[in-house]
Amino acid sequence: MYLNPVRHITFDALEPYAVARFWAAVTGYAMESSAKEGDEDVLLEPGQPGVPGLLFIRVPEGKTAKNRVHLDIQPTDGTRDQEVERLLALGARLLDDRRTADGLGWVVLADPEGNELCIERSAAERGSA
Repeated sequence: MYLNPVRHITFDALEPYAVARFWAAVTGYAMESSAKEGDEDVLLEPGQPGVPGLLFIRVPEGKTAKNRVHLDIQPTDGTRDQEVERLLALGARLLDDRRTADGLGWVVLADPEGNELCIERSAAERGSA
């Protein structure tokens, strides 16, 4: 049996540094210390073993269709709704609001280059539902 752990999750980007800054704020992952505007690739490290980093690589073409893969974010501090507001303030765009009247559901956002992400309820919210 092979065990091939995921080392990085890679995003194509027009501006790797700018998108990496957004995702560093989303995840709390550390941006490599040498990263700067104009870099061809920028790596975010989670700081814990066994967790993949996020790698942003410059490509010449923009995003043209819905992502086939996206990240689901579960807040550790605060609620889903607080996290949605925080990410909107960081530059995310609201794509689809799947929250329901009973407090369940999720919110689909896009990062500054249009990559989708979902914001789910926190573990505390899941425990109280």
